[in-house]
Amino acid sequence: MFNLVIFGAPGSGKGTQSEKLIDRYGLTHISTGDVLRKEIAAGSELGKIADSYISKGQLIPDELMVDILASEFDRLRPESKGFIFDGFPRTIPQAEALKKMLEDRGEEVHSVIGLEVADEELMERLIKRGAESGRSDDNPETIGNRLKVYHSTTSPLRDYYTAEGTYRAIQGSGRVDEIFSRITEAIESQTVLN
Repeated sequence: MFNLVIFGAPGSGKGTQSEKLIDRYGLTHISTGDVLRKEIAAGSELGKIADSYISKGQLIPDELMVDILASEFDRLRPESKGFIFDGFPRTIPQAEALKKMLEDRGEEVHSVIGLEVADEELMERLIKRGAESGRSDDNPETIGNRLKVYHSTTSPLRDYYTAEGTYRAIQGSGRVDEIFSRITEAIESQTVLN
C-alpha cells in the first residue's frame, strides 16, 4: 500500500493534481471536507459529534478528525492500493496523529508532496477562479487571510516531513502536465510503487 499526503496553499493545484495522481497510481482519495460532509449526512455518531462543532462555527478537534479519518481509512482499506490525503494534516499535531493512526495499522506516509507557488500567483489564480466559479471566498481580502493562516499553521509541516525524510517540494507553477511530471518523478525517485 502506498500512502501520499499532498499539501500546498489555497490555489496551489492540490485538487487538480490529486485527480491525476488517483488516475496514475490507483489511489483512494480521502478529502477531510468530503468525509465530514458524508458522516454528517449519514447521521453517524462521529458525524453528529462533528456537526455539533461545525454548526457553532468551531474547528473540529484533531482527535475527532483523526477518528473520522481512521473510520474512513478502515472502511476503504480492503479495496485500496493506497491513499492520498488531501486537506489533512494541516498542523504538526495532526501530522503526528496521522502517523500514529497509520502505524497502528502497520502503515506509514510514504511521500509528501508540497506544491510551492508564489503568493502573487496564488492570488491571481484564486481571483480568476472566483470570477469563473462565483465562489465568494475567492476575493482579495479573504484570499490574503487564507494565505496568512496557511503560512503560519500549515507551512511548518515542511520541516516536519523533511525531518521524516518524506517531503518533496514541487515547483507548482507552469502547465498542469509539467507540474504532474515533476510530482511523479519525485514520487518514483523516492519510493518503489507496487
